Amino acid sequence: MSSSEPQRSGDPSQLASAEPGSGESPQRAGTRPTWAKAPDFADQPARQAAVRAQTVVDKQHYLDTGLTPLRCQACSAQVLVRKASQHQTSVQWTERPDAHCPIFAQLTAHGARPGRPETCPSLEKSIKWAVDEGVLEVGE
Repeated sequence: MSSSEPQRSGDPSQLASAEPGSGESPQRAGTRPTWAKAPDFADQPARQAAVRAQTVVDKQHYLDTGLTPLRCQACSAQVLVRKASQHQTSVQWTERPDAHCPIFAQLTAHGARPGRPETCPSLEKSIKWAVDEGVLEVGE
């Protein structure tokens, strides 16, 4: 390390505060460093409000938009499905999977965690049928 480079230390008291508007999280002396995926824009209230509003729109789009109700042809469990592409399928259960699906019930009885496997063969067949029949649209 050259003498012109700042020395790095594991001591949190040596951390400097970020400049306002730098996008970096400020650190206070004596605190543990925090990590954030994105800057919080605490010094820019209008931008912070815009980011929060867009987050609400993004959550709606990615979690709810395009979901189609579908019943499994084997057990009649109802799920919400979105096919973003031929290779990507999103499934949201409206109730606990093990309460309606015998595959999930059997797995849960043997100690498997909910959500594993990601689906059951009967539900996969029902989704494929819905795509083939045009009930479920596939995104580009």
